[in-house]
Amino acid sequence: MHQSQYPPEPFRIKTVETINMIDRAQRERVIEEAGYNTFLIDSKDVYIDLLTDSGTNAMSDRQWAGMMMGDEAYAGSRNWQRLEATVKDLFGFQHVVPTHQGRGAENLLSRVAIKPGQYVPGNMYFTTTRYHQEANGGIFVDIIRDEAHDATIDLPFKGDIDLAKLQALVDKVGAEQIAYVCLAITVNLAGGQPVSMANMRAVRDYCRPLGIQVFMDATRCVENAWFIREREAGYADIPIRDIVREQFSYADGCTMSGKKDAITNIGGFLCLNDEELFVRARELVVVFEGMPSYGGMTGRDMEAMAIGLEEAMQEAYIEHRVKQVRYLGERLMEAGVPIVRPVGGHAVFLDTRQFCPHIPQDHFPAQALAAAIYVEGGVRSMERGIISAGRDKETGRDHAPRLETVRLTIPRRVYTYRHMDLVADTVIKLYQHRQDIRGLKWVYEPKQLRFFTGRFEQV
Repeated sequence: MHQSQYPPEPFRIKTVETINMIDRAQRERVIEEAGYNTFLIDSKDVYIDLLTDSGTNAMSDRQWAGMMMGDEAYAGSRNWQRLEATVKDLFGFQHVVPTHQGRGAENLLSRVAIKPGQYVPGNMYFTTTRYHQEANGGIFVDIIRDEAHDATIDLPFKGDIDLAKLQALVDKVGAEQIAYVCLAITVNLAGGQPVSMANMRAVRDYCRPLGIQVFMDATRCVENAWFIREREAGYADIPIRDIVREQFSYADGCTMSGKKDAITNIGGFLCLNDEELFVRARELVVVFEGMPSYGGMTGRDMEAMAIGLEEAMQEAYIEHRVKQVRYLGERLMEAGVPIVRPVGGHAVFLDTRQFCPHIPQDHFPAQALAAAIYVEGGVRSMERGIISAGRDKETGRDHAPRLETVRLTIPRRVYTYRHMDLVADTVIKLYQHRQDIRGLKWVYEPKQLRFFTGRFEQV
């Protein structure tokens, strides 16, 4: 692996936060008390926190300065006006509805766009997205390309929608029974895999004559834009912000968690072009989030998000962001550790089926591996497999996804390459004695989004 492939951090460290490594015996006690669920570990007991990149980013000096300009008016905040203008300029949609975070936007979209019994095809599910779709009577159908479910296949755009699958669904149920197509850029549970511009365009061209709307999950849209420029013909010299804008030209709206590619700690929004849907969403935001001029965010949060969106378009920032993740993936692959290929934009996903072949899926190998990684090196990660997939609402049986993974998620502008080395060393060492990892069984299984608060014990 050539170090020159990986650019140095395009920033200087101005403020530091001390982190502490507790000893192994303490970590063993912590994980047992947490029910072998990394979500239930106190942050003070974590050395390197790769649980998520959602809201865990480091804000810039400009963002912190902007926080002091917060207009906390209950209605008509000037920070909302700046955020709204920024989103319209960068994304190109006509209407913006602020929310406290991405799942607030998912809730609003599901309520205004889904009629009970309608289908919502998408390029692989995401946990909170599917929950809101199903809670509002929708039926999720996975139409991602088959290769996305195979960790070993290395393709440039594994997140693409399979148009044949979409057409087969439309032929079966009728276009009027499709609520909308949910197109995630990038696809989180596939390993942070991008979608090509050609595929976005093809989905739009297929859906528009049928009157089917396309809504994007824009959470990591800047990372997706980077992959398009890196991998898709004709985009090598196009500015990132122009690629971002073109992506959204093929959609009727989007949901956005500002806690990721907007480089903030809280916030989100829903974008729409349809006037009727916008009016209904604006009415509902008052019920669930707050006034249409803040949607659950403070003025200072909205100012920080507007600045963060602009900073996310900086070429040096996004190159370092994606390549820091790639650095960790390359180190693991060189040591023979099985991961989802290719490395995505926000995380490295360990292929737990290959990492822990001795643990059957109904003993939750990814959950067990995440717990073991914490014990081994004080590194917190998270399960993305059968636990996250949940149960079928009709049968009550576990969804059993082909991808059973542990996600090592890199926050933006927080850690250095040396931190990535420590993470790699931890995982490599654990892989060398992986037979010692034991499966788990339920102690407490929540009815909804069980991966957040479920508890386990070793088999």
